[in-house]
Amino acid sequence: MSPRQSFLAIGLIVVAAMLAAMFGLLVGAKTLSVETAVRVLLVPDGKLESVLVWTLRLPRSLAAAAGGAGLAVSGYVLQTLTRNPLADPGITGVTSGAVAPIVCCFVFLPWLSPAYYPFIGLAGGIAAASVTFWASRGGQGRPLQLALGGVSVSLFLGAITTYVLLLTGPQSASLLFWLAGGFQGRTWSHLLYMLPWTIAGVAGALLLQRVIGMFMLSDHAAAGMGLQLGLWKPLILILAVIPVAGIAPIAGPVAFVGLAAPHIARLLKPRGTGWEIGLSAALGALIVTAADVFARSIAIPRELPVGIVTALFGGPIFIYLIQRGRLSLAGEAR
Repeated sequence: MSPRQSFLAIGLIVVAAMLAAMFGLLVGAKTLSVETAVRVLLVPDGKLESVLVWTLRLPRSLAAAAGGAGLAVSGYVLQTLTRNPLADPGITGVTSGAVAPIVCCFVFLPWLSPAYYPFIGLAGGIAAASVTFWASRGGQGRPLQLALGGVSVSLFLGAITTYVLLLTGPQSASLLFWLAGGFQGRTWSHLLYMLPWTIAGVAGALLLQRVIGMFMLSDHAAAGMGLQLGLWKPLILILAVIPVAGIAPIAGPVAFVGLAAPHIARLLKPRGTGWEIGLSAALGALIVTAADVFARSIAIPRELPVGIVTALFGGPIFIYLIQRGRLSLAGEAR
């Protein structure tokens, strides 16, 4: 796609995400009409409908969009950094590395302020990703090596998380729902808590798009172009973990988005790394926003965790693309 077509595609995807968020204002335990939702959205009056829109549903939809964009960009950066189409925050162990220490702090250090959770998640995610990269020869091994290393790290940290959950007693139900990934009860404060981390990840990826693009080449080629691998590899890894560190404390681990959104963006064949990053972010926002709306409307008044919805719908689609041979790091059909 040309830059103009890429810009148009991003615009259309953003509009679709906005429409999904608008639909999210209507559904729930109390259904609102479009006219009512628009009225209280434009002129809040403090009544029940206004509270539903402004306090419960709008911040939740915006949090879902921000979370999806951040996870998608994190997946894109990890795939490019490792030149591995299987890399994503879940498969590389980043998500488990961010979640496990947060759960441990929640259980064993209840006095610790949640404001520290993103930093704890950042340290845990970087540590887990570093172990995965070491197991796959610095991220240069075969895709299977990276996948096996990441799965091993994720299983180990998942076992620790499960053991800690067994010690929590009555708190385990809420923690289990959070661990499935979701935005239930998220408010403006949660959105503001998560937004700087998402913006930092997306903006950082766009600012460093030239460096990120060089990692698609071999290490020798990138070094030959003047890239200092010893400096930029750790920095780009931190950049990839930053959105996960901010999103995990709020939404828990949301599956599939970081793996699929970058591949879908590449299948559209935009011209340039920056457009791929923008498309990935827009697609991630659309996927998670739509999944969140579906999760809270399929079984009213109950709801499903968003992570389950993204996995149920995304998994089969991703398998289909693999079977059709449509997935490669360059996004080319084969």
